[in-house]
Amino acid sequence: MTEREETERSVQMSRTTSLMDEYADKKFIRKKDRRKNPGRTAGRNAVLYLGLGALLLAGIPVQAAQETYTNTDFAMDTVVSETLYTSGEDITPEIGSLLREIEETYLSWTDGDSEVAKINQAQGKPVRISETLAGYLQEILKLSEDSGGALDPTMGKVIRLWDIGGGNAGIPDEGELRSLLAETGYENLILDGDEAALQSGSLDLGAVGKGIGCDAVMEFLEGQEDVSGMLTNLGGSSVMVYGEKPDGSPWRVAVRDPRDDESGYLGALTLKGGEFLSTSGDYEKYFIEDGKRYHHILDPETGYPAWSGLTSVTVVCGSGLLADGLSTACFVLGREDALPLLEKYGAEAVFVDEDHNVYLTDGMKERFELLKNTYTIQETAG
Repeated sequence: MTEREETERSVQMSRTTSLMDEYADKKFIRKKDRRKNPGRTAGRNAVLYLGLGALLLAGIPVQAAQETYTNTDFAMDTVVSETLYTSGEDITPEIGSLLREIEETYLSWTDGDSEVAKINQAQGKPVRISETLAGYLQEILKLSEDSGGALDPTMGKVIRLWDIGGGNAGIPDEGELRSLLAETGYENLILDGDEAALQSGSLDLGAVGKGIGCDAVMEFLEGQEDVSGMLTNLGGSSVMVYGEKPDGSPWRVAVRDPRDDESGYLGALTLKGGEFLSTSGDYEKYFIEDGKRYHHILDPETGYPAWSGLTSVTVVCGSGLLADGLSTACFVLGREDALPLLEKYGAEAVFVDEDHNVYLTDGMKERFELLKNTYTIQETAG
């Protein structure tokens, strides 16, 4: 069964019915039976409900009906797709609201009231921040250090100079680029308890924003007793899966072919409940000039798009923030230099290079299915 068929099957899955509803349904107690032989009907009802009572006394749970809800929203500058399995109410509209709240409260560099914007506006002075943002920044700084600066949250001005994906994308003036690049460096972000100060550069958490959003959704779902499972997909690049499907089938997530303009699938990955997936690729936002592709994943060392021979990196691990940050850092580093970083964080990855080769870390070999015959899976990622 293909990924598309699997998705359609799970979305169109028939609703289950509780044991109590099934026995009380008119399939078993028809009106004509009541008219013709009420005593017989009453006796049969008694037997059925006594049978239910016996099941309960025997400790066999009567499962509540599971409903499937799907929803499409827009948050964090991308389309958000949700599939929810629950015995309760449809809470999918709350997911988009939660993501927008996370962005507006903590992450946005354009919303002057967000904590990130306030740090940028402070001109190097310490800013009181929430415990939530402090936790994010701690993880980001550690990953920045561990990746040798391949992830750098202070690249905001350089990112906006290129404006890739915006209305004024183009190769910037070399002098201006050098000047702005000199201000960057994750070491310039000083975190001291509940205070943060940015000595130079501009804070931009776009490389981990969707992953942070996925973490927030996971935490929200853990407090929803009626929810048995959920998949949340932010623009195809950041995905989280929670719990299980009602039919017990695995979660399957498509990985895009980085060179298919029709958004075709390269392959499909099997995920477990509680896992996060993030893909970074040179196909998401880019422009081409003189035959060269200039994409939005910038190398903090050069200030130019990272040309490491890769076209996409997909990372799976137990944290949305880390999956997002690792996929970016690994794309910048290149396949060989990325492997020690992945091992340090206990993450798995799929690398795709410009020659249509696919490299899998050991933990991906049983979980990834290649769907395109124009690509070749190599022996190892190393």
